[in-house]
Amino acid sequence: MRAELVHVGFGSLVAANRVLAILSPDSAPVKRMIQKARQDGAAIDATYGRKTKAVIVMDTGQLVLAALQPETIAGRLAQQRGERDDE
Repeated sequence: MRAELVHVGFGSLVAANRVLAILSPDSAPVKRMIQKARQDGAAIDATYGRKTKAVIVMDTGQLVLAALQPETIAGRLAQQRGERDDE
């Protein structure tokens, strides 16, 4: 099985088939999830010092923090899945 990767900004890639959800970091519950993931060492910061605009929840329990809008990442995932279906 080939690993499908999706670009989440600044040269960072995540495994597309492991993504459970893409969230906005603005709500209090998501902020608590980020805080807990940082304490547990399960947060992966892919923002390169920029503002976190999307939180990607992986099926491994890890959170990937990205500086791209959730809609942008979701669009890239959808586009990639559409291309894969055409093959």
